[in-house]
Amino acid sequence: MDPTAAPRPGGTAPDFRLPSTEGEIHLAALAAARKVVLAFYAEDGTPACTSELEGFRAEYDLIRELGAGVIGISRDDLASHRAFSERVGGFPFPLASDEDMAVGEAYGVADRESRRHRRAVFVLDRGGGILHVDTHFQPGSVPAMTALFEALGLEF
Repeated sequence: MDPTAAPRPGGTAPDFRLPSTEGEIHLAALAAARKVVLAFYAEDGTPACTSELEGFRAEYDLIRELGAGVIGISRDDLASHRAFSERVGGFPFPLASDEDMAVGEAYGVADRESRRHRRAVFVLDRGGGILHVDTHFQPGSVPAMTALFEALGLEF
């Protein structure tokens, strides 16, 4: 788990294919059509991770207006993602399963010791360029959300 290994703004996001609650996710295909917010989280149903994803759900209409989509990513399997989503009333974006943590490794957010991802956010432009990185994302943080929305093009 080395946050210095995380891709940086100005670089290109590592491509991936993952199973999700909405079918297979192919990042390059999604990023070709719109901006993408990758929201890594540790575990389905934990309080902080639930808060993180509920925050993206609450702001989803604005995120869409800014031309972006969201993908939630953890190592939990699809059955866990579906049960979690159902318990909290659903999400308007897919939850992807990175069971072997290869995508988390590529983004520098995998913690092999705990076998979980750290909460982290990457904002990608159309085409997959990295606009913003927060490798220690704190749900409910106004500065963290402000930085994310600025990266998506919102002017404050």
